[in-house]
Amino acid sequence: VQLVQSGAELRNPGASVKVSCKASGYTFTSYYIVWVRQAPGQGLEWMGRIDPEDGGTKYAQKFQGRVTFTADTSTSTAYVELSSLRSEDTAMYYCARTDGDYWGLRRDEYDYWGQGTQVTVSS
Repeated sequence: VQLVQSGAELRNPGASVKVSCKASGYTFTSYYIVWVRQAPGQGLEWMGRIDPEDGGTKYAQKFQGRVTFTADTSTSTAYVELSSLRSEDTAMYYCARTDGDYWGLRRDEYDYWGQGTQVTVSS
């Protein structure tokens, strides 16, 4: 099993960013993909999850209206897009796999993780 994320991104404030997470080695539609991030000096923050089987999403309230999760089953790739970026969005973004539909951060339930994508928001 592997989750391979796209490379580092640098954006100006107000812009958008889209990060990918390509899954391999398992049936993509059989597991949820969660997105979490870690800002410098901070703990992990759960952003939400997507069910690749039907595209159903759950978003943390903090990100409602600014974040969109999508999944392309033809390429086994999940995406997170974050808009209206601000400096506080500077963080390492991770995708992870879980077989449970949990609300909130449940890192013990994530069995595989992507390698992380650094997103930096700076003018």
